[in-house]
Amino acid sequence: MTDAIPVDPGFTPLAGAWWIVLLWLVLAFAGLIFQRRPHLITHLIIPLGALGALGMALIGAAGLVEPVSRFVLPIGLPDLPFHLRLDALSAFFLILLGGAAFGVTLYASGYLRHMERGALALLSLWYHLFLAGMVMVMLADDAYAFMVAWELMALSSYFLVTTDHDIPDIRRAGFLYLLIAHVGAVSLLLCFGVLQGGGQIESYSFDAIRAAEPAPFWSSVAFLLALFGFGAKAGLVPLHVWLPEAHPAAPSPVSALMSGVMLKTAIYGLLRVSFDLLGTQASWWGILVLGLGLITAVYGVIFAAVQSDMKRLLAWSSIENIGVILVGIGLAMIFHTDGKGGLAALALTATLYHAINHAFFKGLLFIGTGAVLHATGTRLMGELGGVMRFMPWTAWLTLIGALAIAGLPPLNGFVSEWLLLQAFLLSPGLSQPYLNMVIPVAAASIALAAALAAYVMVKFFGVVFLGQPRDPNLKNAHEVCWPQRLGMIWLALGCILLGLMPAQVIGWIAPVVQQLIGQTLHNDGGWLMLAPVDANRASYAPLIFFLVVLAVLLLTFLAVRKLYHGRIRRSDPWDCGYPEQDARMQDSAEGFGQPIRQIFESFMRVERETPDPFDRHPKYRGDSRDNIWLLCYAPIARLAAWLSDQTGRLQHGRIQWYLVYSFATLIFLLVFTR
Repeated sequence: MTDAIPVDPGFTPLAGAWWIVLLWLVLAFAGLIFQRRPHLITHLIIPLGALGALGMALIGAAGLVEPVSRFVLPIGLPDLPFHLRLDALSAFFLILLGGAAFGVTLYASGYLRHMERGALALLSLWYHLFLAGMVMVMLADDAYAFMVAWELMALSSYFLVTTDHDIPDIRRAGFLYLLIAHVGAVSLLLCFGVLQGGGQIESYSFDAIRAAEPAPFWSSVAFLLALFGFGAKAGLVPLHVWLPEAHPAAPSPVSALMSGVMLKTAIYGLLRVSFDLLGTQASWWGILVLGLGLITAVYGVIFAAVQSDMKRLLAWSSIENIGVILVGIGLAMIFHTDGKGGLAALALTATLYHAINHAFFKGLLFIGTGAVLHATGTRLMGELGGVMRFMPWTAWLTLIGALAIAGLPPLNGFVSEWLLLQAFLLSPGLSQPYLNMVIPVAAASIALAAALAAYVMVKFFGVVFLGQPRDPNLKNAHEVCWPQRLGMIWLALGCILLGLMPAQVIGWIAPVVQQLIGQTLHNDGGWLMLAPVDANRASYAPLIFFLVVLAVLLLTFLAVRKLYHGRIRRSDPWDCGYPEQDARMQDSAEGFGQPIRQIFESFMRVERETPDPFDRHPKYRGDSRDNIWLLCYAPIARLAAWLSDQTGRLQHGRIQWYLVYSFATLIFLLVFTR
């Protein structure tokens, strides 16, 4: 039985979102039709996809102020149509998707111009199907539509990851990603089965699931299955092993979409199940999510600090940021179940704010890295350096993303992390005494992760863009084309505006928090100042801070130009008695990561290669392996390989042995079956 909801004939935000999904489907197959005209794909089809993403963001903004809309699509299986719904939660994530995807897709229209036409047509196909799949995940209002969209998103992203499938490492990364994605999908399928009560609920729609009241035990089972399934997609430790492999393997625009947007579909799903479909929460759910989030954040940033590959560093940084988001979700659950509605609203607001912040600054960093990779041909930081003098646009725009992810004011990363720390620091006594001990430790762990994240960005930007070129060929590096610059400018403006207008952004988030918590965050500071609890206790005025910093920089510049102009004597700095200064004397990526590698060596398997003291061209290599992979996943991989080898021995290629197998099977069935 299905709900009798007619298709909405009017043009609602939900209808607009569906039309954009149809546009992306048309563009996906148009790329195949015009594969012999790659110029048309990069100059028309992909830019149209970018405009569709911008339209999706506008539709999400309209969905925040419009009432909930829904309709049923007459597609799918017989008696199993697709139910679609646009509420505040899905509308917010449509803004996140559309805003980030517009800049990334605009960048992709320039980045992909040098691809072979066959590969370009296939990438355009899977790229637009990927966008459509993510939107359908956010609009799905029944388990069937959700799982179909989830699989479309997973399969299309797999083919995007394996774009360069002729490279064995990329094929292995894609297989690992697809394997963990489908393990997570099985968990989600079981979760929806539990939510439906094993078939006791007649309808499979989310409305029927919301109306049901499962027993506490089955609610907890559904929550754990959802946490496992969505955690596998988000990169939750210990389900994170695919992420540092898949992100470096994918083309840079795909990496930006996967990290900035696709990981957030898992956050959306966890919020949808935990706060919306289940309704009543157990007190220990928040503690579990908080603990796993802290482990994920600290583990991710430690490994990010020791990486020498740009994209692998950003992938581990994504794991850290997902951990921060999960910490906010866990804290909101703890406050919500303890009756602290205001603090729950504060924690959830910080969580959603950080989710959209991460979409913008991580998308910017990935496409900035892609610009460097495209211009230099390498993503190893040990072979870069001084790129800023050859690619000033890329360097300055990437610097905005690096400062934002480092949590420095007045950019957007500071606001969400500041709000999350306020939720920790302003929390009163909780009903369970042990939580009063856990909360300060969690706050200290988040502060440690934030400090290490800033350390990672100093390493990333300093080694890649500053100093002297470590390779003479870097002088041939060139700046990116204007579509790529415009894509980076869009994401950089997002980082700036999200940081300068936090009061307005919190107002946009308020309908989502009201839907999930039943209470919104009250800001006492007006439009200029952010005061989440009380202006006398904690407040932040980003615009004033920005103007003061700008004034100080301007006065310093004028003072140097007017007062000291003509009095400056330039000379070579003291070089410790060594007259030959070259690129080998500056800090390397391995050198930056060495202190962190030594402090946290117990978390990783360190492999070092040191040169001979008399080597005229010495090289040092330090590799940090993930202990979770070595201890948990590598034995499973070896067992699977052994079982495959043993099974392969049955295939002798001789017909008589196959007849023996068939005869033995027949005898077994006759003896042991009735």
